[in-house]
Amino acid sequence: MPLSRSSRVILNTVVALLYLFLLAPIIIVVIAAFNSGQYLRFPPEGFSLRWFQKFLESEPFVDAFLFSVRLAIFVTVLATVIGTAAALYIVRHSRRFRAGLQLLMISPLPVPAILTGIALLIFFYAIGLGTRGMVGLVIGHTLVSLPYVFLTVSTVLVGFDRSLEEAARNLGAGPWTTFRRVTLPLIKGGIISGSVFAFIVSFDQFPISLLLASVGSTPLPLQLFDYLRFSFDPTAAAVSTISILMTVVVVLITERLVGLESLYWGGR
Repeated sequence: MPLSRSSRVILNTVVALLYLFLLAPIIIVVIAAFNSGQYLRFPPEGFSLRWFQKFLESEPFVDAFLFSVRLAIFVTVLATVIGTAAALYIVRHSRRFRAGLQLLMISPLPVPAILTGIALLIFFYAIGLGTRGMVGLVIGHTLVSLPYVFLTVSTVLVGFDRSLEEAARNLGAGPWTTFRRVTLPLIKGGIISGSVFAFIVSFDQFPISLLLASVGSTPLPLQLFDYLRFSFDPTAAAVSTISILMTVVVVLITERLVGLESLYWGGR
């Protein structure tokens, strides 16, 4: 039923308030990053870019930022490959254990990340891995990023018209050619959206990094946490703003490459 004018006004107001509630913390952090004062506060005392300059001149922060980018890229590739392969197998080939395998793949989502990190830490020492660092971070970040890729690709595959693949096979295309020329282009929306989620989750991951990071392998969220233990100037807000900007850049690049409208679950 069409809404009345008053109902539309109320609905739009509620939606606007919800968006404001969700975006307010981000807006406050970004504004605080340009504060000219000595301490992190809102509203700011004036406008200044000095804290961004301090971030760029801070070797620990720059190293942590670059490490987080490398780690997120590696995790994104790994999670995308494993998640896509798992989705293809479970949706198309698994029968008897499909429900159990689906539950296993998404199990990291409802479990608090700090508990996952503790479990991984205990497991690493139990198998003799012991040393934490890049290997542990990659495994931990991939574990919590994998469900996003699996869910998005699975959603595409559930509504996939397999007659298109059958037509390609009837025309003489082999299994690999059919997958590369027909299946992959049609499910790329789910793959790309899942990889974007995986990158963002890995780049901003804190609880697992807190438990599995070691000297020389410190991600940006952990470096920011250590900094706030001893300092409370707007550098923290500047670092947070750069993290937000990184997320926006990833989304914009995705829009430029494939268009966000193609990331709906049909993958046109």
